[in-house]
Amino acid sequence: MIQRELIDTARVPGGEELQLYRHDRDFMIVIGNNELMSTRRWGSEVALAEMAIDRLGKVTSPHLLIGGYGMGFTLRAALAKLGKQAQVTVVELVPQIIEWARGPMAQLAAGCLDDPRVTLEIGDVSQAITEGRGSYDAILLDVDNGPDGLVREDNNALYSRSGLVTARLALRPGGVLAIWSAAPDPAFARRLAKSGLNVEEVRVAARSNGKGAKHTIWFARSA
Repeated sequence: MIQRELIDTARVPGGEELQLYRHDRDFMIVIGNNELMSTRRWGSEVALAEMAIDRLGKVTSPHLLIGGYGMGFTLRAALAKLGKQAQVTVVELVPQIIEWARGPMAQLAAGCLDDPRVTLEIGDVSQAITEGRGSYDAILLDVDNGPDGLVREDNNALYSRSGLVTARLALRPGGVLAIWSAAPDPAFARRLAKSGLNVEEVRVAARSNGKGAKHTIWFARSA
């Protein structure tokens, strides 16, 4: 039996320790007993990008903000679907995540971070949202296992009522706020609906073949 191999660890600023493992040809990023992401389950991360872009309609030069690079599935899916005039800003809090993308997972990254449409920022996505009033056609958030601060407590502010209002103000008219979650969260869905956005909740298969567990994505649109 092939044992999984610990490749590296990284401390989340103000949060827990991440572990990067390799098991045969697969990679996984783990925090404690929680597998945050894996190359075996990425269907919902792709859906996060594709379904958000579908909801933008015919925006000719969209600007997307992606919170959390992860393993790059959302970014690669967005780039594959967007035209040459699009802009994608990726904000990643943990520098080692990008080091892993350019190092042991370089083949998986497939050069997406070097795409001329991409701007990479190392920092807190909440700051980018606060400073980006009226800047984005879509904001895609996948920085936790759901609308709570599992990875770091400070992320709770993103999902608070004031944080959601700030996200709404960062969107252009008709813009989309898309939030990924491993599971439904009725309390958060109600809070999101009270933030002045029109909300749609979608259940998406975790695997690209449509099988396995279902994840939740909320799409909230500005007026």
